[in-house]
Amino acid sequence: MGENTPMDEFCGSTFWDANQTWWTTDPDFTPCFEQTVLVWTPCAFLWLFILIDFWYLKASLDRNIPWNKLSIGKVLFNVGLIVITALDLIMAFVKKGESNIPIYAVDIWTPIIKLATFAILLIFIPLNRKYGVQTSGCQFLFWLLMVIFSIPRCRTEARMHQERRDIINSQEATPHDFSWETYQFCSFFIFFTFTVFMLIFNCFADQLPRQTKYKRGPKEIPELSASFLSRITYSWFDKMALKGYRNPLEEKDLWDLRPQDSCKEVMPTFAYYWNKNVRKNYRRMAVGQETKAQFSNGKVSFENPQKNGKKKGMASIMPPIYKSFGGIFLFGSFFKLITDILTFAQPQVLSLIIGYVEDYQKAPQPEWKGIMYSILLFVLASAQTFILAQYFHRMFIVGLRIRTALINCIYRKALRISNAARKSSTVGEIVNLMAVDAQRFMDLTTYLNMLWSAPLQIALALYFLWQQLGPSVLAGLAVMIIMIPLNGFIASRIKTYQIRQMKYKDERVKLMNEVLSGIKVLKLYAWEPSFEKQVLDIRDKEIATLRATAYLNASTSFLWSCAPFLVSLVTFATYVLSNEANQLSVSKVFVSLSLFDIMKLPLSVMPMLMVDIAETQVSVQRINKFLNSEELDPDNVQHDSSKPHPMSIENGHFSWGDEDEMTLKNINMEVRKHNLVAIVGTVGSGKSSVIQAFLGEMEKISGTVNTVGKMAYVPQQAWIQNATVRDNILFGKSYDRKRYNQVIDACALRTDIEILSAGDRTEIGEKGINLSGGQKQRISLARAVYSNADIYLLDDPLSAVDAHVGKHIFEEVIGPKGMLAKKTRILVTHGITFLPQADNIYVMKLGEISESGTYSELLRNRGAFADFLMQHLQEGEAEEEEIDQIKRQLSQTDPALVAPFEKAILLARTESLSDSISVTSADSLMGGSLRRRKMRQNSYDSAASAASLKKKQENEGKLIETEKSQTGGVDFSVYKHYIKSVGIFLSVATLVLNFVFQAFQIGSNLWLTQWSNDKEVEHDTGKRNMYLGVYGAFGFGQGFASFLSDLGIQLGCLHAAQVLHSLMLYRMLRVPMWFNDTTPVGRIMSRFSKDIETVDQKIVEVLTDCIWCAFEVLATIVVISISTPIFLAVIVPIAFVYYFAQRFYVATSRQLMRLESVSRSPIYSHFGETVTGVSTIRAYAVEERFIEESDEKVDKNQVCKYPSLIANRWLAVRLEMVGNLIILFASLFAVLGGQTNPGLVGLSVSYALQVTQTLNWLVRMSSDIETNIVSVERIKEYGETKQEAPWVLESDKQRPKNWPEGGRVEFKDFQVRYREGLDLVLRGVTFNISGGEKVGIVGRTGAGKSSLTLALFRIIESAGGKIMIDGIDIATMGLHMLRSRLTIIPQDPVLFSGSLRSNLDPFEIKTDDEIWKALELSHLKTFAKSLAAGLNHEISEGGENLSVGQRQLVCLARALLRKTKVLVLDEATAAVDLETDDLIQKTIRSEFKECTVLTIAHRLNTILDSDKVIVLDKGQITEFASPNELLSNPNSAFYSMAKDANLV
Repeated sequence: MGENTPMDEFCGSTFWDANQTWWTTDPDFTPCFEQTVLVWTPCAFLWLFILIDFWYLKASLDRNIPWNKLSIGKVLFNVGLIVITALDLIMAFVKKGESNIPIYAVDIWTPIIKLATFAILLIFIPLNRKYGVQTSGCQFLFWLLMVIFSIPRCRTEARMHQERRDIINSQEATPHDFSWETYQFCSFFIFFTFTVFMLIFNCFADQLPRQTKYKRGPKEIPELSASFLSRITYSWFDKMALKGYRNPLEEKDLWDLRPQDSCKEVMPTFAYYWNKNVRKNYRRMAVGQETKAQFSNGKVSFENPQKNGKKKGMASIMPPIYKSFGGIFLFGSFFKLITDILTFAQPQVLSLIIGYVEDYQKAPQPEWKGIMYSILLFVLASAQTFILAQYFHRMFIVGLRIRTALINCIYRKALRISNAARKSSTVGEIVNLMAVDAQRFMDLTTYLNMLWSAPLQIALALYFLWQQLGPSVLAGLAVMIIMIPLNGFIASRIKTYQIRQMKYKDERVKLMNEVLSGIKVLKLYAWEPSFEKQVLDIRDKEIATLRATAYLNASTSFLWSCAPFLVSLVTFATYVLSNEANQLSVSKVFVSLSLFDIMKLPLSVMPMLMVDIAETQVSVQRINKFLNSEELDPDNVQHDSSKPHPMSIENGHFSWGDEDEMTLKNINMEVRKHNLVAIVGTVGSGKSSVIQAFLGEMEKISGTVNTVGKMAYVPQQAWIQNATVRDNILFGKSYDRKRYNQVIDACALRTDIEILSAGDRTEIGEKGINLSGGQKQRISLARAVYSNADIYLLDDPLSAVDAHVGKHIFEEVIGPKGMLAKKTRILVTHGITFLPQADNIYVMKLGEISESGTYSELLRNRGAFADFLMQHLQEGEAEEEEIDQIKRQLSQTDPALVAPFEKAILLARTESLSDSISVTSADSLMGGSLRRRKMRQNSYDSAASAASLKKKQENEGKLIETEKSQTGGVDFSVYKHYIKSVGIFLSVATLVLNFVFQAFQIGSNLWLTQWSNDKEVEHDTGKRNMYLGVYGAFGFGQGFASFLSDLGIQLGCLHAAQVLHSLMLYRMLRVPMWFNDTTPVGRIMSRFSKDIETVDQKIVEVLTDCIWCAFEVLATIVVISISTPIFLAVIVPIAFVYYFAQRFYVATSRQLMRLESVSRSPIYSHFGETVTGVSTIRAYAVEERFIEESDEKVDKNQVCKYPSLIANRWLAVRLEMVGNLIILFASLFAVLGGQTNPGLVGLSVSYALQVTQTLNWLVRMSSDIETNIVSVERIKEYGETKQEAPWVLESDKQRPKNWPEGGRVEFKDFQVRYREGLDLVLRGVTFNISGGEKVGIVGRTGAGKSSLTLALFRIIESAGGKIMIDGIDIATMGLHMLRSRLTIIPQDPVLFSGSLRSNLDPFEIKTDDEIWKALELSHLKTFAKSLAAGLNHEISEGGENLSVGQRQLVCLARALLRKTKVLVLDEATAAVDLETDDLIQKTIRSEFKECTVLTIAHRLNTILDSDKVIVLDKGQITEFASPNELLSNPNSAFYSMAKDANLV
């Protein structure tokens, strides 16, 4: 052996003997090696990684695990091991001393090292118990290594024991003292047994901890208490996979969220770092303000970037993200590093296997080496599998947490953003930040590590290639480097297209959102074709960009498939041509090929990663812009309780965020305690703005605003949540029955609630879609009254309700005797009736207060107010005693005014009658007295009926049908539908081309094998060049096949996307109205955004990948079977395992994905709702509650999301193990099967090495196809919805061009219901209106007035009877023929974003003159002229930049442009002040003289000059005659109204 090494002396025997261990057919280690290296290695491992365990102890949220058999067992065996090791140490001295054997260092040091290691493990047992850590990976791996590394020694000890017995039993029995050896033999086997037991114990986790930071429910996620083994194999997920396979998973089957992923844990950390970052980026004006504590009772506060002084730069979300989530991310990156290194071990082993086969004929190596190589390959692959799974798992967790943090951050910001900043982006765009941009991060985290991993892999690959092929590698490298800018160029082009496509998508989605929100108006005006065309125009642009992208993608794919090939071609060519002596050997070829393969992934990922990072960069900028946008200044309003009055503004100047445009000037206003202050003025004079100024919603330019006390706010346009009526009124307060009933009666909601199907448990649709304007307003008022605040800001709450209801509400709620009498209140109003009862009145004019004072003071001034009053009195609205009172006041103050005043009154008397119906008469009209109602109410409250009622109510009250998430497999019909949309030709072509591509690939590899095995090439350059040429030809064939197949499928899928979108759009514009009432806009929108996006982009990628993977796997099986036919025997069981894993996974994963997508939309719709109602939320100061609701929804979404990520890992581990088995068998059979052709062996093993990833991808992709095809299913479902009647019928062409000429309308026993299964709303209505008659329709809310008009336009179809116009049954016409020939001025003025012109005339058929004429008649001309852009003035979403009154006038202008024979006026005068109202009335009287006009009236004065009056009650006509006739009949309901008004 020669020189003694230090290790030999350490042991006193040989440490390493190559002849004994390697160059032999019976390998073994030396005892010294076994007692040193094989013992020290596990110990070193433990000492190295024990820090991780300490970190887990620190991070644990739990405490105190109870003792149980397992932990006691661990302690006992651990103590046992310590005892044995200590004995070893003692015995070494004792025994060796006795027998005079020299004591070597190994006898002392090895036991000491073991003792120290077991001691620290013993300490960890109680530590883990105390800190609630249930399992430790480091310890498990230590025991595993200990057992594995002890196995060689078992064999050695057993052999030596046998030898000793042979010696003792042999004849020449010289007495031997074997006592030390025998002791070692016994002690080692006891030690080994104990180690095995410790390994078994460590396979299980300890019991649940007793104390936990968060309550642990019965549905706790098993992962928290799973053992390390179960965690790395994901076997804790088996239950869910099995459950999901047996029957579709539902929400109740899911586990709770892991506490560390919930908002409560993620947010504080993120907020902490965000605030630090904000402070860094915005220098403080004042130095003294240091940061406040982060937690105010567990709530998370984000600092406002704007208020912290001068701006240094935008505060970015990136640093807080690194700091909050960097730890786990780095831990994951460490795993990635290990797998990268393991990847490169595989080609090395491959070259060993090829070497083994090459030697097989000359000098065969011992068989155990071949087997060892195969097993080594398998072990490497398996280690990689487990580590990679952990890596992805960590990355997904980081992704999820970042998404949680961003969504919540955006939500909290949206509650505080200023109005100016909010106007700069629409609701849809803000929601997109959450839906798209936050999601981007999640998708990116998984690949982010490629930034360092890809260059590392490329560098390592080059290093190993250099060893194989020398400098020729540089030629290949050059090709790669040339490829990168090419790829980069294409990627940047793709990116520009993507940005363009995103822009079109945003436009399209925004337009769709408006179309769906205003669908009722579109139907009434028959404007759908115009908007359909607009949407399709944008869609065409979008498809064009996508098509351009498709060509680019295909060229990327061409480069992608050519690159690795070109690289190997150039390298091999350079190698053989550069030097005659350079010959390709089999091991060179295949090791190089598998190294090139390893380089393929990082090279292809790099450009994609760059694109992704660039996209995420865009997202980061968008989110940063939003998070840095201006917030409402909390100092806009002070809360100084020392001021004398609860509310005051001094010298206030305000604007809506545009510095130059002052909306309010010189405002001085004070409101005393318990006073009622009214603000009056014409439309657009700034009344609502004053209220917004008190709320702090306006930018204060100068002056002070002060409010003291809790606020309640009733906006002009009620903001109603998608919840039950009761929840809308309670608004987060607790339910107090007595107060609640009081509020409902005061706000006149009792009858409305009784009419609703499930009482106050009825669910209200989005934006209050199933309520009338008046009901919404009253609910909004009830919410304010119930909230019991100190200060009430009422922005025209009485405009949308009928006059008598208005009076009732004023008396019961707002007035001096109402529920709010003891509160401080500001009322913006158009009604004059209530002004005498106000303590103070402010008159607004052009954004200034023109005068203020009490009622009598203002009358005295004879200023703007007196004119306002005169104007009003001529409408004939005032009651008798009011008039007397005004007269009295006038005679005292200014007798000169009395004469014109009396004249005005006389005029009003002759013209009209009043409709201030008192509440009682309204009741008698409804056919029931108050007393009866009270009795009924009391019986309602009795407990017995309440319970049964509640159940019934809850079922009936669901208006919004819950979104169905389909269960089970996706129907084959969906695939068929999709393939049809793609086109049969393209579908088949793609498959054929893929086949050709694989054929070329296998061909080129077999050709290489042939070449490297051919020994003649060395002497024959001609032959060599022939080999090279054919190899090149194969490669280019591959590239073109790949290009064409990619292009084919991309264009096919685009075609499908276009077909699907057009069909869905076509259908959605033609669904009956009830569909839109029962389906939230958000749900239809998600079809148009998310699902269409999936069809546009996702499905294409997934399909391409899936087809590619399937062919790749087939190719692998073919290649391995060519080289080792026996492999086919194993393929069947492996395929079985594979199939089952796939079925289990797909069933579970698909359902989880569906649940996840269903739980995702509430996050966004809740967010959208919040953004629209943000001023109300801020006024009531309930931001915290909304934040909690949002957090809850995010958590609920995570509950569905997390298992679906785990399902991916679960599957990956199982499938990759299947792939690893393929590697094992391919290499084993190659080694054992006596295969003599090393080329084929190299080929089959290198194919096997690739197959794991491919298999994994294949299942992933096939299930992704299933999950993504769900989008097609959902689009198809909406593409098959029930349609309303056809728009155009052939028979329409025979109808007269200018029908209806006469305008005669008759109803014959007409019945109608809103949708099947509901009660009739009109029950047999019969009346006849001759052409040109003016008819007024009156009746209480819910009597069926609006239904009458809807039926006339066939928005709701008849359930019996018919409507004739000019003798033609309207049911026989096309809807557009009908609707375009009738005109309506609808209740809610709906405008669309676009120019003023497109809002008046979307089809662009009218001339400018006609439009200006209409604007003049509708009194908008001066306004339109004042706009810079005139008719092209951009109107914002929903007409936000016009006042409500102006919007109403725009609707009037629309009607004037149409000018048809029949006009319907629906509550058109509700939101308009009296002057405007008067203008509208005059215009209608003059312009529509010849027409039949049906007016749904709330103020009787608008219909008293009509020819007939229809009184509706509960869907039936109670009276139909001229007003005079009805007034002359003392028994008529109409008369009783007039009587109550002291007019008869």
